[in-house]
Amino acid sequence: MFKTNSYLYRSGLLVVMGVLILSSCSPDANERTGSEQQQTTSKQPQTTVKPRQISQPPADGPPGMVWIPGGTFTMGALDNDQEARPDERPAHQVQVDGFWMDVTEITNAQFSEFVEATGYLTTAEQKPDWELLKTQLPPDTPKPADSLLVAASMVFTPVATDNLFDWSQWWDWVPGASWRHPQGPESNIEGKDIHPVVQVSWDDAQAYLKWAGKRLPTEAEWEFAARGGLIDKLYPWGDSRNITVCGNTWQGKFPEHNTQDDGFFTTAPVKSFPPNGYDLYDMAGNVWEWTSDWYNVYYYQQLAEKGLAVNPQGPDQAFDPRQPYMPQRVQRGGSFLCNDSYCSSYRASARMHSSADTGQDHAGFRGVMAQEMWEQLKSP
Repeated sequence: MFKTNSYLYRSGLLVVMGVLILSSCSPDANERTGSEQQQTTSKQPQTTVKPRQISQPPADGPPGMVWIPGGTFTMGALDNDQEARPDERPAHQVQVDGFWMDVTEITNAQFSEFVEATGYLTTAEQKPDWELLKTQLPPDTPKPADSLLVAASMVFTPVATDNLFDWSQWWDWVPGASWRHPQGPESNIEGKDIHPVVQVSWDDAQAYLKWAGKRLPTEAEWEFAARGGLIDKLYPWGDSRNITVCGNTWQGKFPEHNTQDDGFFTTAPVKSFPPNGYDLYDMAGNVWEWTSDWYNVYYYQQLAEKGLAVNPQGPDQAFDPRQPYMPQRVQRGGSFLCNDSYCSSYRASARMHSSADTGQDHAGFRGVMAQEMWEQLKSP
């Protein structure tokens, strides 16, 4: 949820103190981008999505990944998006090269293999370092009690409230919560090998992807891939609002009661819902996904002023006036907590941002790889 990015995870302890209808989600062939098809709606500049360098998928590719051809597109929220937030605008023109992308979010089974091979200990499994933590907080912030400076992470808890501005009501700093115990020490991931791994920080995602020979997608790569070849549509499947059958989101009254009309209360196994036009799963809902970009509230305006942005790598530094001491990274895709009444972040342009050491039970990641890297990895 987009309002859960203030003092999360390690700084979150300070808050604690005070049946699928496939046709409904499948991209309409008439909406898919052709080599010369242009947008005919919205007031944005006309856009043509064209493969830029490699128009056809290479002969082979990394296991579990799909080729994203690259092209030019309008990034950000269009004029007809009534639910867009200010940091999704202005829409601007972006060009990205082709790349490989994980078909699904990284799963518990995949992350387990990494941990078993390396002995890696995630951020949530380590005691917070107060010297590091206080650099993300206003000067003279008092040190919290030692009882709070323990290995822990942020866990969602349903609550009856009509105040949707105070996210601290439904987020708890839970000792023992980690990727192995997503909702706290009494929970586990038994039987959830193909669920997306959660409670992983940006640093954890970086460590896994380095081991796997991949990297995080840029925010531009992520949005281009999420749109699945469609031009200027609200969602990865088009403009239909039939969210329940298209992704794992929250049904009912948020944050009090989830009717689970889609079959899930928290995470869903990957590939539980139809893929988008690039055969990518869960690009809307299930879990938020880390990108490589810093979050800077002025970045989209800066890109728009420069014209076409080619392979943008994100701003040089983070800036959020609401949290000026906390550098944050961008997350994309929404999660099982997204609901129309609060955070319609299953839209293709929706953004969230959190500090790099943030872990939550609705956030994970997937990787990408350039063709050049794949050629190197498969060389004898």
